[in-house]
Amino acid sequence: MSTSAHSDLAALTGDYTLDPAHTTIGFVARHAMVTNVKGQFREFSGTLHLDGSDPAKSTATLDVTMESIDTGNADRDGHLKSADFFKTDEYPTMTFRSTSAESLGGDDYRVTGDLTILGTTKPLTIDLEYNGTAKDPFGNDRVGFEGKAEIKRSEWGLTWNAALETGGVLVSDKIKLVFDVSAIRNA
Repeated sequence: MSTSAHSDLAALTGDYTLDPAHTTIGFVARHAMVTNVKGQFREFSGTLHLDGSDPAKSTATLDVTMESIDTGNADRDGHLKSADFFKTDEYPTMTFRSTSAESLGGDDYRVTGDLTILGTTKPLTIDLEYNGTAKDPFGNDRVGFEGKAEIKRSEWGLTWNAALETGGVLVSDKIKLVFDVSAIRNA
């Protein structure tokens, strides 16, 4: 890494808060074996501590309000909030707490942490691409990342399904998670 690139990364060091208006916490599930259903969570909060000199010292937290799930279909969203899936009355929040971070070279990073859904905590690894920094029109220093991960929902106790007449199941076990993050440096 060149000295200038290293000093650029060092300038990122600090504490950041996710900007919900410019961040997407989304997912993709296979439906009826033939199509993808996409959704996102509209309410969440999160923090980043970035250490540009030593990315391994960086941390991330995320708290998602499960009631805010939005797939573009009110009936489906209601079913996802029910006892068949997320039991939002009993488990209102999904959380992620990083346990390690590493640079993979270039703009690629990997964050591993504990994902808690329905009171069950399992490890989750998220691959991230650093999208850069900018000063917005309001004087805020912003940093951006895009990320993805895959989980098997059954590992968190999300096992509801329905068999299809043609074989297969209504909802895939494998869920793709997608993150498009804009975070503002704390004053």
